[in-house]
Amino acid sequence: MSNPSEVRDNPDRNQFEIDLGDGEFAYAKYNLLPGAIRFYHTVVPESHGGQGLGTMLIKAGLAAARERGLKVIPICPFFRAYLKKHPEEQDLVPPEHRHLIED
Repeated sequence: MSNPSEVRDNPDRNQFEIDLGDGEFAYAKYNLLPGAIRFYHTVVPESHGGQGLGTMLIKAGLAAARERGLKVIPICPFFRAYLKKHPEEQDLVPPEHRHLIED
């Protein structure tokens, strides 16, 4: 069984994913745009809820964006909620998309 705490980028499927070992995946879907990455859908199977997997996916996605010099467009409600709570990551969101993380 793979380590469930391992997040990997699967560019073929446009998602960051965690193999949960039972044929299920937790994942964060994205679109790559010029100079930006748009996260639009995050899924954690109910059977694996409450384990912090969504947060791990978000942290991995944001870290990868920072590493690659990409801006982040958080369409996904999970990403938006995380960014609202973590001002230190908000510099990744370009000004024209800041309204997504403001109350």
